[in-house]
Amino acid sequence: MIKLFKNLLLVGLVCFTVIACAQKKSAITEFDNENPVFYDTDSVHINAHGAGMLYVDDTYYWVGEHKVAGGRGNKSWVGVRMYSSKDLYNWKNEGVALKVVKDTTSKLQEGSVIERPKVIYNDKTGKYVMWFHHELKGQGYDAALTGVAVSDSVTGPYEYLDSFRMHPGVWPVNFNEEQQAWAKELLNQDIGRKEALEAGVYLARDFEVGQMSRDMTLFKDDDGTAYHITASEENGTLIISKLAPDYLSLSDEYVRVFPGGNNEAPAIFKKDGKYYMFTSGLTGWDPNPARSAVAENMMGPWTALGNPVRGTEEERKTTFRTQSTHVIPVEGKKDAFIFVADRWTPQDAIKGEYIFLPVEFEDGKPVLRWYPQWDLSFFDNK
Repeated sequence: MIKLFKNLLLVGLVCFTVIACAQKKSAITEFDNENPVFYDTDSVHINAHGAGMLYVDDTYYWVGEHKVAGGRGNKSWVGVRMYSSKDLYNWKNEGVALKVVKDTTSKLQEGSVIERPKVIYNDKTGKYVMWFHHELKGQGYDAALTGVAVSDSVTGPYEYLDSFRMHPGVWPVNFNEEQQAWAKELLNQDIGRKEALEAGVYLARDFEVGQMSRDMTLFKDDDGTAYHITASEENGTLIISKLAPDYLSLSDEYVRVFPGGNNEAPAIFKKDGKYYMFTSGLTGWDPNPARSAVAENMMGPWTALGNPVRGTEEERKTTFRTQSTHVIPVEGKKDAFIFVADRWTPQDAIKGEYIFLPVEFEDGKPVLRWYPQWDLSFFDNK
């Protein structure tokens, strides 16, 4: 009887192992944009929207918004999640890097909005620093704050420091005294949005309390200088700010970029000493034509390059039904960059999809084409 029991137990263990192995997905060897639901190495849908990427010690890290099911998933009930990968195809779940809290006196409480988290490493302090767009619970998108957290480890846990409006009482370096006076004069006049944005009226309105920050990203330059790039002034103007040397706060040096241009979803990379930017227009959760721009200096001036998408009319109008979130420089490959984008599903936020496309260049301009499946060998002949 004991022998029979042992045999049955052995058979059960073998069957369990076979089933488990059958259920475990085999290693991925390419990007599959036709099936854009990414799974981690445990075969669970990757939950890291509004992605940011960084590379540390031969490993890529993917940080993003943790979503839950339904419309309530557009608010934060868990926090910011992290994944790691050696090859950009297969991702391991590293857990929640920054957790929201139940403390109702905290700005980081459950039910607030955390979007587009990005992480960079400070070589001087040895700290990993996370910034994100933050909206306070119950206030919709009125707060328009930028938040910051810090960790000794890339995967966290991150210590939340604060969320705030940007640059209170400080004018941009590219907004002179004459422009300041004109913006103040127009403050109480009934003018249209476009004129108000071009003249800096929203900038003047928020001068004392600080400028708005919504869709944002970070960029760390070769010399270690880091920048915070965000949609501001009711999403009508981009603001680029130098971070303080420790990356934990903003310096007083910032510029307005494309005032009245209505850009959001910025993503930046550097090639041959020039800075390139992808953005989108303002159509809520619905996709729209992407934009691109170039500059010799991060603080500008920036020159618009137009829609980077090459393809059908529908693809150009919707950027392949996506919105930009990050550009990955591929380690070990010269001039190899990957455009990372989201497909948002606000009615069921957890079901968002991720698209990865190679960045190509034509006549000095970055361009994007649709590739249903592709791998990193794409860059070998470039």
